Amino acid sequence: MRKPQPCSLETSAVRLEPMSSAHAPDLEAAARDGELWTLRVTSVPAPGDAAAYIAAGLKGLEDGHMLPFVVRDVASGKIVGTTRYHDIVLPIERLEIGYTWYAKSWQRSHVNTTCKLLLMTHAFEVLGAKLVGWRTDNYNFASQRAIERLGATKDGVLRHHALRRDGTVRETVMYSVAAGEWPEVKAHLNYLLAKPRAR
Repeated sequence: MRKPQPCSLETSAVRLEPMSSAHAPDLEAAARDGELWTLRVTSVPAPGDAAAYIAAGLKGLEDGHMLPFVVRDVASGKIVGTTRYHDIVLPIERLEIGYTWYAKSWQRSHVNTTCKLLLMTHAFEVLGAKLVGWRTDNYNFASQRAIERLGATKDGVLRHHALRRDGTVRETVMYSVAAGEWPEVKAHLNYLLAKPRAR
């Protein structure tokens, strides 16, 4: 697998751009749409914390185990959220997609499906990944439904696995798509994007 490098990935509707420190005000604004930092089961930065959130992502990039993006809606030009590759393990050709969140106005829209199609296409077809994974909080049922809707397989649950921001310990639900499954998953994602969406 090739090492992921900063790049832009885009369709006519959504563009994933390399995250930079200049994006802090835009991410603060996106997080305010729905006050996303109040959700117990996510890691959305609270007001004033976007710069540190970005710095952690850029440190992960420097250390070689993350590649963070901001998500831009092409029509409006607005930054509507963020996502990244993380837990990049080159020797076994595996990476995960996570740290994903979108402004409330853009949830349950085309944005998440489009981002996942862009990220998986790049991972499997450009980087040569053998497996793409996801992880989410055991109580983040919306995230679990979204991952399952993509066609990912539930691998299992890691018990007593990670701290939440409130100091409690979560269980982590793991999912994945293997390279051999990608053609069918890709067809499924394109189908989801092409059909009319119920809001």
